[in-house]
Amino acid sequence: MTDLAELLRQIKRIEIRTQRVVSSLASGAYRSAFKGSGLEFDEVREYSPGDDVRVIDWNVTARAGKPYIKVFREERELSIMLLVDTSGSMRFGAIPGVSPRAKLALAAEAAAVVAVTALRNRDRIGLVRFADTTQLHLPARKGRGHALRVVREVLSAPETRAPTSLAHALDELMLVAHRRTVCFVVSDFLLPDANASQRFARALARAGGKHDVVGLRVADPAEHDLPAGRAPLVLADPEGDGEAVLANSPAARQRYRTAWADARAKVKSNFHAAGCDLVELSTASSATSALQRFFRERRRRVR
Repeated sequence: MTDLAELLRQIKRIEIRTQRVVSSLASGAYRSAFKGSGLEFDEVREYSPGDDVRVIDWNVTARAGKPYIKVFREERELSIMLLVDTSGSMRFGAIPGVSPRAKLALAAEAAAVVAVTALRNRDRIGLVRFADTTQLHLPARKGRGHALRVVREVLSAPETRAPTSLAHALDELMLVAHRRTVCFVVSDFLLPDANASQRFARALARAGGKHDVVGLRVADPAEHDLPAGRAPLVLADPEGDGEAVLANSPAARQRYRTAWADARAKVKSNFHAAGCDLVELSTASSATSALQRFFRERRRRVR
């Protein structure tokens, strides 16, 4: 468990690093990449032929003696929700010579970029931290203290060997977000079995129909391939008590690579089918740079 002093140092390092690039996001790509969360009343004006009669303001009409309608404008304030996976597999990484940090640390950096950008834009930011169930729910609020608490709660997530339930997290979003929300799901999207994968696909389709859902998939280079060698490999399940001994042969390593690629392709297909974006993040690269690229690409698409 990280002690408090080290935790505070990590938060400060992340905040300084993200502040350097967030100013460009706040003034450009981020703000124009997402639509507002709804409509709010702006003014009334006199009715013109062709106007929608459903928006007639009957009180003003009665006083004026002629029909007036309500005019609405897009509400530009965004409501942002981070769904952050802190299950056992998110502790993987920080392997000397391969990756500089664990996947959970990368998730914290991604959360910080989103939180500080929301702070700069005066948007509200909330957090659902989950594994197999919800560990913590912070309702969406504004303010620097709240934004930094979001980052702190990701970094200080208690260790667990519980499996990932992405379907539960997305169902939780549907329960707690009553208005249209921009939701960033930060996870490695490693699911325990086919049933969990099917439940995730259905939950993503439901959530994507109501909210703007963006997946931030964290991965570590060491996950892509098994290490070469002659000795058998003992693999421990990070989200359970099981272990497996695998013959370390070229054929076994190829089967692993194929299964890994197939699982990743399935998740990507689920996001595409739900009309949602998926952003790839690596522990060997900057989450900040990847999010900058995504916001720029997203801005071009929504123009």
